[in-house]
Amino acid sequence: MSASFFLEQIGMPKDPLSENKILRHRLDEFIAEARKNERKMRRFQSLELKLIGLSSVKDLIEAVLTPDYSTFRWDEVTLLLLDPEYEIQRALEDEGVELSSMPHLMFASSDDDLNAYYQMSLFPTLGRYRARQYATLFPARHRTPSSVALLPLVRQGKLIGSLNIGSYCAERFERGVRTDFFEHLSATVSICLENAVNIERLKRQGLTDTLTAINNRRFFDQRLKEEVALAKRNKYLLSCLLLDVDFFKNVNDTYGHQVGDLVLRDVAALIRAQMRGSDVLSRYGGEEFSALLSQAGEEEALEVAERIRDSIEQHLFCVDGHADFTVTISIGVTTFNPASNEEAVMRIEGEYLVGQADKALYEAKAKGRNCVVSAGEIGA
Repeated sequence: MSASFFLEQIGMPKDPLSENKILRHRLDEFIAEARKNERKMRRFQSLELKLIGLSSVKDLIEAVLTPDYSTFRWDEVTLLLLDPEYEIQRALEDEGVELSSMPHLMFASSDDDLNAYYQMSLFPTLGRYRARQYATLFPARHRTPSSVALLPLVRQGKLIGSLNIGSYCAERFERGVRTDFFEHLSATVSICLENAVNIERLKRQGLTDTLTAINNRRFFDQRLKEEVALAKRNKYLLSCLLLDVDFFKNVNDTYGHQVGDLVLRDVAALIRAQMRGSDVLSRYGGEEFSALLSQAGEEEALEVAERIRDSIEQHLFCVDGHADFTVTISIGVTTFNPASNEEAVMRIEGEYLVGQADKALYEAKAKGRNCVVSAGEIGA
């Protein structure tokens, strides 16, 4: 087949000059497209390098959710992460993040919540925005996107999240468009997220009590300084609880240390069940626990402490080979109120707060145990 015949078949004229012009025009289009793709690749590479350099869960999520608009022109970016054990949320809260301030970050408690968006394949999905399908991925603001790109975050063949990008332009994300760049970005975000969560786990291993799986004394001391500083800066109320299992030595002497360990684990779980996710609970030492309740005044702290006391008193410990038994707990409460701005109040440190809670705990023991005593407000 001759070249001229081929050109004629595809609708190009036989005239050499016209042919040359058409070929030149098409070559220019190919070059322009290549340059466009090269610029796109550089933008994606720049974002990926930034993400790879981040090890904090907080910094990573913020970088994913707030890419440079002038670079990508993405109108909406949201993130849905699988977090059945509250692991990522706790890591963010430990870094001082108010989850309510991040409306574009959402969490799924089960695989089904994620799989619903990727029933056909674990590849990016591009197309028109359909409220029925995607409304939950793009929380309503002043405007909903016209087209969307959903990027599955996958590790070892399992969905761990979804990165969701929206555009107000209906033609921006169309079905059938190649998704190479999005696939690469999706893989990068998945790896970075997994690494950040693993780093957080390693940190928590050094700050977690191995018996009860709650925070240890070292973690509490660290957070105590941070929470007191935050309370001073924002004029927040901060309550501290010290909790001690009554006559715990009798449990060990009567039932053995293994049963004693079981009691401590159950007591830790019972305390945690009465607290907010943002509250700090630690094993302070032996059978003693400590808790920090941010933005909680004396009345609220006393209510929480009483719920804890009652739930432990009502709990029945069942141990093979022994009769069922119960334990009780004594709790000391104090509240820091930095509202006055007085110099003496601003000099108060966390150790003083714990000391006041400890005095209240001592008083609760002296009153016969199984009760809650408050040392009142400090700084009011």
